[in-house]
Amino acid sequence: MTETSSTLLDRATEAAARRTPDGIAKRVRGLSDRMVAWLFIAPTILLLLAINIFPLIWAIQLSFTNYRANRPNEPIKNIGLSNYSRILNDADTWIAMQATAHFVFWTIVLQTVIGFTLAYLIDRKFRGHAFWTTIILVPMMLSPAVVGNFWRFLYEPQIGLFAYIVSFVTGLPTTDIQMLSNVSLAPWSIIIVDTWMWTPYVMLICLAGLRSIPDYIYEAAEVDRASNWRQFWSITLPMALPFIMLAVLFRGIENFKMFDMVNLLTGGGPGSTTEVASITLKREAFEKWRTGYSSAFAIILFVAVFGLANIYVKVLNRVKSR
Repeated sequence: MTETSSTLLDRATEAAARRTPDGIAKRVRGLSDRMVAWLFIAPTILLLLAINIFPLIWAIQLSFTNYRANRPNEPIKNIGLSNYSRILNDADTWIAMQATAHFVFWTIVLQTVIGFTLAYLIDRKFRGHAFWTTIILVPMMLSPAVVGNFWRFLYEPQIGLFAYIVSFVTGLPTTDIQMLSNVSLAPWSIIIVDTWMWTPYVMLICLAGLRSIPDYIYEAAEVDRASNWRQFWSITLPMALPFIMLAVLFRGIENFKMFDMVNLLTGGGPGSTTEVASITLKREAFEKWRTGYSSAFAIILFVAVFGLANIYVKVLNRVKSR
C-alpha cells in the first residue's frame, strides 16, 4: 500500500514538472534551499509586518504628535517628547500603574501557589484524577465575557450566591457584601475571578514540569532514605522551578495588559480603584480621543513589559542552566 502511494506521488510530481513552463522550471532549479525557504515564509512575514510591526511603527510616530482621531481634519503638530513628559509626571498615571502592580502581584502569587498545589496533587495519580483534571480545566475554556458576566451575577448582593455564602460563614447581612462597589473589596473581586479562571493554566504548566522529572531520581532518593518532605524540597521543587517561572512569565505578561475582566466587572470603579493601565489607556484613546497621548502611553507600557520580560527571561535561563 505504501509503495503504491509513493508511486502515485512520483507520477503526479513528474506530471506537474512536465507541465511547468521551461523558463519557470529553470529558475526554480537555480534557487538554493535557503531561497526556497524564504519563498515559503515570505507571506507569513509580510502578514506579521502588516498586522504587528506597521501599527507599532505608526503608534510610535503618533506618540510624538497632538493627533486626535475624532478630529482628522485638524493639522497634526509634532510636539516631541511632550506626551511622554506629561504621562510620566501625571499622578493619575502612577495610580493606575500602582493598581496594575497590585493586581499582577496578587494574581500571580495566588495562581502560582494554587496551581502548583493542584498539579502536585494530580501528579499523585489518585483514583479519578483524570476526571478532576477535566473539571479543573473548565474555567480556562470559557470566554472572558462569559466569565465576567457569570461572576458579576454571583457578586450581586441581593441574589448572588457569593454574598449568601459569605453571609452564611460570617453572619453579615447580604446587603453589606458589596464586592464590586466597595473600595476595599473591588480589587479583590477581580483578583478572585482571574485566579479562578487562569489557575488551571498554571496547573497545566506545573504538571508538565512534574511529569518531566525522571522516576529514577526519586528511586535513588528512597534508597538514601530521604523523606517525602526532603524529596519535595531537594528534587521536586528545584526541577519544576523553570516551569513555574515560565508560568509566572506568561501570566505576568497577560495580567499586565488585563482589560476585559476589569471592564466587565467594575469598569475601573468604584472611582478609580480598579482602573488599571489598560483601562486608563482605553479612556484616553476612545473617550477623551487623545490619540497621540494614548499612543505614547501604549509605547511606555510596551517598553516596560518588554524590558521586565527580557530581564526575567535572562534569570529563567540561568535557573535552567543550573
